[in-house]
Amino acid sequence: MIVLSPEWTAVLYLVAAVCFILALKGLSSPKSARRGNLIGAFGALLAMVVVFLSTELDNMLLILGVIALGTVIAVPASRMVKMTQMPQLVALFNGVGGGAAALVALLELPLVADELGAVIAVAFTVLVGAVSFSGSAITFAKLQELMPTRPIVFPGAPIVISLVALGSLASAVWLVLTADPTAAYVLLALGTALGVLVVLPVGGADVPIVISLLNAFTGLTVAASGLVLGNTLLLVAGTLVGASGTILTRAMASAMGRSVTGTLFGAFRGGSTAGSTAQSDRPVRSSSAEDVAILLGYAQRVIVVPGYGLAVAQAQHTMAELATTLEAKGIEVVFGIHPVAGRMPGHMNVLLAEANVPYEVLAEMDEVNPQFKNCDVALVVGANDVVNPAAKTSPGSPIYGMPILDVASARQVVFLKRSMRPGFAGIENDLLYEPQTTLLFGDAKDSLTKVLTAVKNL
Repeated sequence: MIVLSPEWTAVLYLVAAVCFILALKGLSSPKSARRGNLIGAFGALLAMVVVFLSTELDNMLLILGVIALGTVIAVPASRMVKMTQMPQLVALFNGVGGGAAALVALLELPLVADELGAVIAVAFTVLVGAVSFSGSAITFAKLQELMPTRPIVFPGAPIVISLVALGSLASAVWLVLTADPTAAYVLLALGTALGVLVVLPVGGADVPIVISLLNAFTGLTVAASGLVLGNTLLLVAGTLVGASGTILTRAMASAMGRSVTGTLFGAFRGGSTAGSTAQSDRPVRSSSAEDVAILLGYAQRVIVVPGYGLAVAQAQHTMAELATTLEAKGIEVVFGIHPVAGRMPGHMNVLLAEANVPYEVLAEMDEVNPQFKNCDVALVVGANDVVNPAAKTSPGSPIYGMPILDVASARQVVFLKRSMRPGFAGIENDLLYEPQTTLLFGDAKDSLTKVLTAVKNL
């Protein structure tokens, strides 16, 4: 039964679209991110309710049953996900969105076969949605370490990728000219294969960038679905996701010092991050928690550089308590945040906010880098690639050109690491072997707890 008039439907869709825009604005800052997330969720709920009240739907019980089943699965699954696994969750949700858009376009094809514009939108949605679905599945498997995280390149891969891409384009043209469902199914299969082939050569620190790119693809498929279904809100929402995902992808690639094409195809010319896990046997200077406590306790200025290891160890609360203890002793403490620290932008900001670290002591890379030369101790907790001087000094390095935190300028550097394994990019860090560098091996939470106890006893 239709309850809402077309006029009220349009007004409420407009309200939902404004909510999505305000949500993006809120998500641009850690201070307003929670509010932005809630506004976006309200907009999505409003949009769904409007669809039910403004459309004559068939199979209502089946639709409600599927929604209930999805809710029963998604709510506990999302609550079980740890902060360190958020990129995997994003990849999964993104892939499901792209796949759903492709399937909806397939189902709508017989109804719009006489409209050339709509058939073009169907072809676009099926191809890009299939690429997004299969590509996201591969990124999830890599980040979850269900398959090797390193780039996977097989002989003749560029030729195979090119042939599959050309076949996909030919199938899209076939579909547009004939509106034949067989062409749509061929396009779906080739698009799925193309997504796998494009993502397999991506490895190491480049995988989160590809997740963002595929997220943009999914947004564009949703926008195209809006054209197929004649739904303005889908068109607006998909365009917003596509545009914001594209901007984020470019920002992440820029923060890594590489182009988007270099991220996708760098492995074919040796320019991708390698994802090596080999441990170095070069000698380093290690220390005890008590020695590190003395360094920190007698410093005037300390800069903490958090990384993925802090998130894995769930050591943010201990780190925050250590910072508070040092500040109580009159020591200035600042947190230096790299744009891609962790495995996605904002990862460290969210983690430290959870531990009630004030926003005022968080400094972005451009702000904190000039401060390292006046810093007594740089405390690196679980970070590696974002402080690796090879990005500045080694033209042959896969991360050469990537902007980094200038930790090497600090008077003393303390690394908290589990082992001598390289970071996510799989590149040895020469800063570990510099004379001003000390390493404290162990789980970050255990090490910080020992350092905190020793600092309190000074």
